[in-house]
Amino acid sequence: MKKSVEEDVFIPLYPKSAVEDKSSPCSKFQERQFWSAVKLLSNILLWDGIVPEDTVCDLGLSKLLNRYLLLNLLNTPPGPDNIEKCNKVVSCLPERWFRDLKSGSTLPQLTNFSQHLLH
Repeated sequence: MKKSVEEDVFIPLYPKSAVEDKSSPCSKFQERQFWSAVKLLSNILLWDGIVPEDTVCDLGLSKLLNRYLLLNLLNTPPGPDNIEKCNKVVSCLPERWFRDLKSGSTLPQLTNFSQHLLH
């Protein structure tokens, strides 16, 4: 899993003008890479309960979500596309991680993502 996160994930950041047109090659490539990384996130988080939680959190949240996916989300204009992406990321997160949290709080690794959702 670590090798996949470190060597296989690549989500390029293009200038806004290059990705505004959803049919442009840059936009299409960036979208494919984003969704591929979301699929990897989902697969990594499915190992929760089998692999130590620290490892799953580090790879899935600290490295994949915060390093790659969140950057793409922050550069996606507000609207239906961004909402769809955020919903998919949220659906990957194991529910049990949130059972003992106080209302209005989140996991430390999800602070930036939570702020993005609130924005």
